[in-house]
Amino acid sequence: MHLSSPSCITSPESWLGRTLQENKNWIVFINPNEILEINNLLHQWRKNPTEYLQYKIQKSELPNLSKRFLEIRSELEGGRGFFLLRGLPVNLYSTEEAKVVFWALAKLLGEPQGQDKLGSLMHSVTNTGLKVAENSEVRSYQTDDELTFHNDGGDAFMLLCLKTAPSGGMSKLVSVASIYNEILKRRPDLIEILQQSFYFDTRGQHPTGLKIQACPIFNFHQGFLSVLYKRRYLFSAQRFPEVPKLTVQQIEALDLFEEICNDPNIQLSFYMEPGDLQIANNFSVLHSRTKYQDHSDPKERRHLLRIWLTLPNGRPLPEVFGKTREFRDSYLSRLSK
Repeated sequence: MHLSSPSCITSPESWLGRTLQENKNWIVFINPNEILEINNLLHQWRKNPTEYLQYKIQKSELPNLSKRFLEIRSELEGGRGFFLLRGLPVNLYSTEEAKVVFWALAKLLGEPQGQDKLGSLMHSVTNTGLKVAENSEVRSYQTDDELTFHNDGGDAFMLLCLKTAPSGGMSKLVSVASIYNEILKRRPDLIEILQQSFYFDTRGQHPTGLKIQACPIFNFHQGFLSVLYKRRYLFSAQRFPEVPKLTVQQIEALDLFEEICNDPNIQLSFYMEPGDLQIANNFSVLHSRTKYQDHSDPKERRHLLRIWLTLPNGRPLPEVFGKTREFRDSYLSRLSK
């Protein structure tokens, strides 16, 4: 629905990067009891190794981690919308062991969902040497390109950092509510424009085969502001003849949206370290990454694992999200309850 009387959003998900840079309480370190539970989990898994997808998580054997991830879930929906858990000893794990640990932690938080037309539940975020401009199905996470501000699929995304690049690759987060508040202050006339339908390139990943999808950027529904924003795919959708050309006002709104995202006072910037878990609500937080220079040795290249999640405490979602590749699964999960 459209907002009848626009007003500033003052909930905890409305935060400013400059404030959080001064107060680092959003960085939380994993504690020894939680590490012990992970060690025990891996000890049991090594007795009978299976693919991570087949590994059955016994939550009763992970009481400290279960409590931690309940807290994270509450922070994602109802708090500032993101969490950084630091200190997982990934240097002691093989890649397969890291996947088992990551899968177990994700299952404590929510239900993993497909990230592409094949339904893959975990992706490696690493430089494959491919380029978005050279292949209509290549996605930005498969490259070393700068990733401009965007959101992923599901209620939340979860990243585990295994290896970093020699330089670059800075992570950035921005509050959607703060973007909205700033647009409301500078150009309130553009709030209505951002509630119009925009066309996104699906990069050939929509489960029903759609090449493009239409959805507003700002979506107000049952008291929540949720967003879908991928500037790169908004403009790449313009290559399809059936897609209406962006209007002058729409481009103006997109440019202001992007300008606010990149305001150092509004965005939060940090470098991930090996063993970091970055988790964020996809509806209330956008994320980006700067371009990076990678190792020449493929075995040493920057490498993160990624899972998209549907949360049991996820917010109500507008019907239009059910037609998008990013939020379709989370939307349908609400209908089945």
